[in-house]
Amino acid sequence: MGIVAGLDSSSDSTRIVVCDADTGAVLKQGYAPHPAVGGDGSPYDSPHDVDPQSWLLSLGEAAEGGLLEGVQAIGVSAQQHGLVALDRGGALVRPALVGNDKRAQAAAADIIEALGGRAAWAQAVGAVPTSTQAVAKLRWLTRTEPEAAHRIAELMQPHDWLVWQLLGRPHRRTTDRGTASGTGYWSAATGSWRPDLVELALGHQVRLPEVIGPAEAAGHTPEGLLISAGTGETMAAAFGLGVGVGDAVISLGASGSVFSVHHEALADPTGTILSYADATGMHLPVVHTLNAVRVLRGTAELLGTDLEGLSALALKSTPGAYGLVLLPYLEGERTPRLPHTAGTLTGLRRESMKPEHLARAAFEGMLCGLADALDVLRGRGVQVRRVFLLGPAADLQAVRAIAPALLGAQIVVPQPADYTAIGAARQAAWALGAAHGTLSPHEPPRWPAAASQVFEPGEELAVGQAVRQQYVAVREQTHPGAFEGDAV
Repeated sequence: MGIVAGLDSSSDSTRIVVCDADTGAVLKQGYAPHPAVGGDGSPYDSPHDVDPQSWLLSLGEAAEGGLLEGVQAIGVSAQQHGLVALDRGGALVRPALVGNDKRAQAAAADIIEALGGRAAWAQAVGAVPTSTQAVAKLRWLTRTEPEAAHRIAELMQPHDWLVWQLLGRPHRRTTDRGTASGTGYWSAATGSWRPDLVELALGHQVRLPEVIGPAEAAGHTPEGLLISAGTGETMAAAFGLGVGVGDAVISLGASGSVFSVHHEALADPTGTILSYADATGMHLPVVHTLNAVRVLRGTAELLGTDLEGLSALALKSTPGAYGLVLLPYLEGERTPRLPHTAGTLTGLRRESMKPEHLARAAFEGMLCGLADALDVLRGRGVQVRRVFLLGPAADLQAVRAIAPALLGAQIVVPQPADYTAIGAARQAAWALGAAHGTLSPHEPPRWPAAASQVFEPGEELAVGQAVRQQYVAVREQTHPGAFEGDAV
């Protein structure tokens, strides 16, 4: 059918993959960091205030050397939870607000209360606002930069803005369900914007992009290149991995996230589940934890080793770590909701006070914390037959040995690849095929699954579940009712 490209504009760089539209084979790749733009004495000196032109500059650099020669369609994915505010003429009101911007924490609490509490937000849009979401950023702007807030006439997310620029800034502005669902003013359940929530946060109405379908084209560039709908990074990564119903994905960063593909939006009055939309027309419930690999790093530093050394130590111990149980709440915790707590180590006896047992307890504690998050989804009817593990920590032998039995599922560890950009390219192939009549708008192209290693629970399942029960018993004793109202 042709050649397509996927573009991933993350928080620090642009990655491009060029793929065969029929097979998904990666033909070429490009990369460039976002350059620093500014230095003009602007008052916006926060790392969360970014000139979007830097995204275009790195895109151009990543595409140098004829990388896009012969490409017929491009899909765009970009960092989520950004806010690009424009005036009536389409000019930036201020630099884009991006990333994990904690300046809006008080604004998030304020906007939650303004609608009537967490349950009201969960019912309205499937997610309780956090400081990262656009709706909280709008509230923050009205409080701290009222003049700028008053000038805002139009709102976009980073992916929307990049698509608009690639198309030559046409009158039509578009987005997709995935990106829209992270704003805090679009409902995944109803598939519609909630302009009343924008007005609640900002004080007035604004223009919002048209939400188009997964296989629709946002338009064509002046040169005739098709640009697909695009989506957010999480949604593109899921699409690139080939995640479907029955699959869950656990991302092992300093903090953790667990998401799955589901057939319906999940309204969670506790706010533990964020009910997003995916890039295919399905739904993407997400649960976050504040503690994942940070637990391993902290334990490794305590024991004077690195992550590989910690993994080797842990494998010298046995399941259950001789009774040591680590509740891994080093930064407080979001799942369960214990924002002001700390980590807890129990079960200290003379025979358990060895480095290998502490190392094992760190891995088991991290994975049990993620299992709690996974069970929140399971408790709401989400099927989990296999779990994809993402992030460098997924390569640790201790993670691969312990995770299948503790999580109670087949574990899939994909080989490293730019899955977010691949997902964007797959969407471009879908839109191109739908436009040419060679693909159904209801059925994405069947690209091969990601090359992976698979690990089964096997005979260790019963032992793993006993370790999990030991962890749950300690958690309930230490923090009774922590999951009250949640489905664990």
